[in-house]
Amino acid sequence: MTGATGAQTPVRLLQLLSLLQTPREWPGGELADRLGVSRRTVRRDVDRLRELGYPVQATQGALGGYRLVAGKAMPPLVLDDEEAVAIAVGLRAGAGHAVEGVEEASVRALTKLEQVLPARLRHRVTALQIATMPLVSGDGATIAPETLTVMASAAAGQERLRFSYRAGDGTRSRRLTEPYRLVSTGRRWYLVAYDLDREDWRTFRVDRVAEPFATGARFTPRELPKGGAAEFLRQSVYRGIASYDIDVTFEAPAEFVAARMPSSLGAVEPLGEHRCRLRGTATDSVEWVAVRLAVADCDFTAHGPPDLLTCLRDMGSRLTAAAGAAE
Repeated sequence: MTGATGAQTPVRLLQLLSLLQTPREWPGGELADRLGVSRRTVRRDVDRLRELGYPVQATQGALGGYRLVAGKAMPPLVLDDEEAVAIAVGLRAGAGHAVEGVEEASVRALTKLEQVLPARLRHRVTALQIATMPLVSGDGATIAPETLTVMASAAAGQERLRFSYRAGDGTRSRRLTEPYRLVSTGRRWYLVAYDLDREDWRTFRVDRVAEPFATGARFTPRELPKGGAAEFLRQSVYRGIASYDIDVTFEAPAEFVAARMPSSLGAVEPLGEHRCRLRGTATDSVEWVAVRLAVADCDFTAHGPPDLLTCLRDMGSRLTAAAGAAE
């Protein structure tokens, strides 16, 4: 009996620590019910946590209880099964659709989490993601989260990465690279890497990568091109692409419009409480920009360029005709 209790103590301490990491005060009786032990056992477990350096504070009285307070060194984050699955599914969904604002840090977090998840939880995460579908997808191509995590792990571990790559013209090739950084542009993920066969720096669209494989061979990091990975990507992606200036006035607050427009189009400038202006440089097709403006869910006036104005007029005529034909 004693052996069984001793074997259960570490598990119970982790469960107790997980509960205490919730920002609230836990009555001793509620903790005892949650853990299936006596209040005396809860007190002993709290003392064990304190001995391990966890700052658990106790308050006396009928309404007293326990809570974890901020200290010089907080304990590692402890998650129960449901919390770990929820976080992994959320990170996978965000990483798989290059959502603006979901940066490389999210992929690193997903990589670390999936490395420590037990097999039974990894199975639950995969099953839940397969069984669900987002109502709205991003503008970029969908990417398997496993592709991102393999790349992120190889970059973090300075490990050579081999993969199959499909170029823009459909040509396929095998690449052996030294991966350095994953960069999100909001619509797509890119890998900045040194191509060993071509002996030069390259950028790769991750949605065109297949069968990424970390070879296990380590490499000594080279000095990144001037400006860093993000600047190198910007110059590589936009090299030779024609750009044009856009100028649009919206009859809505700046915060409302900014939440609906990609930041790559430019900054939204307030013109008053219920009016704002967007001026910037676009490299996407005028058709794509026209669609993004049309789904802003507010009235707007486009001032240029001429090709965008023409596209909006043609789109308006087609949509009006389509609505009339349905009557």
